[in-house]
Amino acid sequence: MGSTGAARAMPVQELAGALGTPDVPAPYVVRTHKDQQLAAAVVAPVPVIDHGRLLRKDHSADETAKLRSAIESWGLFMVSNHGVDAAVIESMRAASREFFRQPLEEKQRYSNLICDEQFQSEGYGNDRVSSPDQTRDWTDRLYLKVQPEDERRIALWPAHPENFRDVLHQFTKKCGQLKNDLLRAMAKLVGLDDENYFVDQLGEKALTNARCSYYPECPRPELVFGLKPHTDGTVVTVLMVDDHVGGLQVLRDGVWWDVPIVPHTLLILIGDQIEIMSNGIFKSPVHRVITNAKKERLSVALDYSVDPEREIEPSPQLIDEKRPAFYRKVKVKDYIATYYNHFFQGGMVIDTIKL
Repeated sequence: MGSTGAARAMPVQELAGALGTPDVPAPYVVRTHKDQQLAAAVVAPVPVIDHGRLLRKDHSADETAKLRSAIESWGLFMVSNHGVDAAVIESMRAASREFFRQPLEEKQRYSNLICDEQFQSEGYGNDRVSSPDQTRDWTDRLYLKVQPEDERRIALWPAHPENFRDVLHQFTKKCGQLKNDLLRAMAKLVGLDDENYFVDQLGEKALTNARCSYYPECPRPELVFGLKPHTDGTVVTVLMVDDHVGGLQVLRDGVWWDVPIVPHTLLILIGDQIEIMSNGIFKSPVHRVITNAKKERLSVALDYSVDPEREIEPSPQLIDEKRPAFYRKVKVKDYIATYYNHFFQGGMVIDTIKL
């Protein structure tokens, strides 16, 4: 994905530090009152799934029931006892925070703009500006392809802090096993004969992208989005949320709910691709991030996607007379390209492939 746009925009982190007034620049202001709805949300009772119990044959029934409830109710859930070492998580969090604390000129070495104007998805920066009236998100991010490993662009992986590259590699490796375990549990959940169905659908050239997101303090949090409402265009997303500052919200029945912070857990979000493959049994939740007037916020996400050259469609086993196919077949590469165009315009791309 690439496009030529305006010259480099000031990172939000720098913008926040330079603001001498309680106002935010117009491009970040949410345009309509309807889009805002930033009133205090209720905390969502999102289930916590014990990964160890889920895998044990003698104890999995309760956890499987909780997993089904979580997916059907919220489209997201938390996982405890997940096998990702606390030391790896803390190192990933610390390395990400350290990266964003560097001087601007250091971070710009990994810019997502080529020659200050041609946008590329990988690297450090903020949104691609695709139109003058686009509402921008109050966030900076470092976005890196981590799998396939032979497609890593190591020149865009920060050399400081010195452990960043190694820590990201370890974090990716540990979370990959968790992701496969959960996809197998989900296949069994919907009654597929092959528990590896979703894992196999990913393909040998499956994509994993890491997204380190930094949300600076915002003087008028009610006017902006840290991240605009959207669904994830992935199979699943594994998210390490900020351990002290909330802000992630999920939409259910027309109400925005706060996603709670639960120590030592990872958050799993159902993505569009598995909604398609499950023929709509799993729903990709609409979610957003709101900002904070007094605290910065940091998160690290791993986005898992089917090999871009493959096609996805509802599993034949999940189609019958009572439940016909709800989505058409689509090439993942085309879906992702369309997804980004819709995302920047605030639309939901999955609606375009429903039958």
